[in-house]
Amino acid sequence: MTNAAAAPTTYLDAASSEPLHPAAREALLAALDRGWADPRRLHSPARSARLILDNAREAVAEALGVRRDEVSFTSSGTDAVHRGLLGLVASSRRGRVVVHSRVEHSAVLRAVEWGAEADVVEVDGSGRVYDGDLVEHAIGPDVAAVALQTANHEVGTIQDVGRFELPNDVPLFTDACASMGRLPLPEGWAVAAGSAHKWGGPAGVGVLLVRKGARWRNPFPADDRVDDRVAGYENVPAALAAAAALQAVVAERDAVNARQHALVDRVRAAVARVPDVDVVGDPVDRLPHLLTFSVLYVDGEAVVDAFNRRGFAVASGSACTSSTLEPSHVLAAMGALTHGNVRLALTRDVTEEQVEAFVAAVPEVVAELRSGTGL
Repeated sequence: MTNAAAAPTTYLDAASSEPLHPAAREALLAALDRGWADPRRLHSPARSARLILDNAREAVAEALGVRRDEVSFTSSGTDAVHRGLLGLVASSRRGRVVVHSRVEHSAVLRAVEWGAEADVVEVDGSGRVYDGDLVEHAIGPDVAAVALQTANHEVGTIQDVGRFELPNDVPLFTDACASMGRLPLPEGWAVAAGSAHKWGGPAGVGVLLVRKGARWRNPFPADDRVDDRVAGYENVPAALAAAAALQAVVAERDAVNARQHALVDRVRAAVARVPDVDVVGDPVDRLPHLLTFSVLYVDGEAVVDAFNRRGFAVASGSACTSSTLEPSHVLAAMGALTHGNVRLALTRDVTEEQVEAFVAAVPEVVAELRSGTGL
């Protein structure tokens, strides 16, 4: 058995966090010397910081195809989700109900639990909302907003955001944390959220997008900062690094996405040949870098540990964790196996050789773990 200390780690968990992009590192180091002052002040160091912050906002707007005044930097993607969705509820004249799919990220579910009422829409076996269900639920008189993720963080399935004909006075919030930068933003949303460390920016930076003219009100205590949508002292260097990474990722995504699609298809085909292994999520309309599969008769944590001992860092998006002992609500909603689950998410610079090594390890890991259970 491979010794974990001797095996170089192949990082295959980019859905949790992408390694820092070289463009982000360069921008961060440069901005640390010039962006430390309070951007609200009028002296020269503050004006330098404000210029950096404004440039970061402009760069994000250009990369995403939105207006500069629609962009806000938050303390995380979760913070962007909470502010974005609850801000729509706070400004609603209709009620406090949020219609959302059953496979939304826990950040959405917790926001609704804290400050709204839920109306849940079921999904099909690929994790996509049923045609017409979202619109039917949105017609309710007390509906404040609809929340529909751009793509699922666990299985990669892309939702048809923007194709639903919602009532004119019901805004759409989309959690784009899993897809921002990797895919163009869909149409039809009033508010969107992203997370910089998902695209190779630094952790601790979220992006909140509020469309010009959208009915939105800050749902939390106000703060006297540059941007009244957010609170707390701005991390100016990190914002610039996030913007630099986003621009770089958008510029290279066609080539990167094509390569990652092909590599994931290679893994998908190989994994599907292993007996009693179920590949979940849409096989075509999905995030290019992500693949999830479930192994019957074994525990997800055991599978992750077995891969880790062979030098592969993967995640389990489903197995009962030691802290919560709760299975994945996403896989349960899809009717998929919620134990023995592995989520593979390729980084932008993963090599074909690394992917082939992982493919070769899959049947070995499955056989080893099943033999340990007597199967």
